[in-house]
Amino acid sequence: MAKTHILVIDQGTTSTRSIVFDGAARRVAIAQAEFQQHYPEPGWVEHDPEDIWRDAVATARDALARSGIAATDVAAIGITNQRETAVVWDRATGVPIHRAIVWQDRRGAARCQELRADGAEDLVRARTGLVIDPYFSATKIAWILDNVAGARARADRGELAFGTIDSFLLWRLTGGRVHATDVTNASRTMLYDIHAQAWDAELCRLLRVPEAMLPAVHDNAHLYGTTSPDLFGAAIPVAGIAGDQQAALFGQACFAPGTAKSTYGTGCFMLLNTGEKAVASEHRLLTTPAYRIDGRIVYALEGSIFVAGAAVKWLRDGIGVITHASQTDDLATRVPDNHGVYMVPAFAGLGAPHWDAEARGAIYGLTLGAGAGHLARAALEAVAFQTMDLIDAMAADGGGRPAILRVDGGMAANDWLCRFLADMIDTPVERPTDLETTARGAAFHAGLATGVWSGLDHLSKLWSRDRCFEPSMPAAVRAPLAAGWHDAVKRTLSTPL
Repeated sequence: MAKTHILVIDQGTTSTRSIVFDGAARRVAIAQAEFQQHYPEPGWVEHDPEDIWRDAVATARDALARSGIAATDVAAIGITNQRETAVVWDRATGVPIHRAIVWQDRRGAARCQELRADGAEDLVRARTGLVIDPYFSATKIAWILDNVAGARARADRGELAFGTIDSFLLWRLTGGRVHATDVTNASRTMLYDIHAQAWDAELCRLLRVPEAMLPAVHDNAHLYGTTSPDLFGAAIPVAGIAGDQQAALFGQACFAPGTAKSTYGTGCFMLLNTGEKAVASEHRLLTTPAYRIDGRIVYALEGSIFVAGAAVKWLRDGIGVITHASQTDDLATRVPDNHGVYMVPAFAGLGAPHWDAEARGAIYGLTLGAGAGHLARAALEAVAFQTMDLIDAMAADGGGRPAILRVDGGMAANDWLCRFLADMIDTPVERPTDLETTARGAAFHAGLATGVWSGLDHLSKLWSRDRCFEPSMPAAVRAPLAAGWHDAVKRTLSTPL
């Protein structure tokens, strides 16, 4: 019998999950492990790659055990991962020379400012589709090479390897035989020419990253290699890799130009499929590969919001307004309006369309009448307001406004948020039956590469809708809410408009 099960390793910012999908892309089993976050300096965020590797193997084994599926019955492994997070390791031993520097980390801000002052912004944008920001991997790599004793000389000699988390996991899964990544992760480094689809020598020199460190770049659906047999009891092909947000777009079956998805997790990331045309943004959105299959590349416009669910987590863990994230739905429902309270969750700076690394979080409009419900509502409203700004920017860039926005991620389970989002963007919001669309996207890629699914039409039929939230807010109500938000953002920017 043909193998139809896919094992996905979904490596996120705060936890690692492994999920087994069957031939109908239904979840059979899931295992999850949270891991420690490290904050050695203000604005710095690090992960221990050994923690990530340990949890990836442990959860994969656990998910297989729970599913009752043996490794010999698995068609392939798919990997999806937190993007931009940088790992540098010793090629001889496979041991990282420093903790991973996470996408949220801002230590490269000063270097990015220097690059902008030197006039490098246009070059970077033209080649990579990105803005110059410490969010991306390049300045993280350079920092490791400059701050670990002897690292730069070793990198120049070809002794060190760089990878985003997918590449590091692939190296370990294959016993050090494969140093590779996919086009979506490569495109998030600030070193990859998304038009030539190759590492860019000029950018590598500019950002001081030796090309010898960089992995080979392949399609998303690709036979990368096979796992060491001792890991799971048999060798399994690794056949799909995609950065988490592009994986979610693929898992949401947004295959046609003009289709869009927004993922609400720690941050919020919205992607709009622009087809084979790489749309250059005039509103500081990112132009990024959405996926590449059989050598055919599809692009997207992306808006990156650094804080979404993290604001709710702050309400819970930082100031104790709630004890569980699900309480925000009830608290927001209890208050009749936002009482003029706005939260701008710039805890790690502001992402698109502002890209202000120095901005910091703020709450405006507090009076003695404001309470827990208003704070909870402000955190949820901020997610919708930021999404509204992204859609407006995409439309202004010529990408068009999506007819429907498909949502996923943990926060998409919040009915109040989905209703308010539909109202603020004046567009229907569709929620799928399975919110694990990031993992499904990686499964889809792995399944395409191994013949489990025949093509995009087949995958489209596997997507199903749980609920559609239709907009109902009058424009006369929407406009002042949006104006209040834009005023709050203007007050928060480190360099006022």
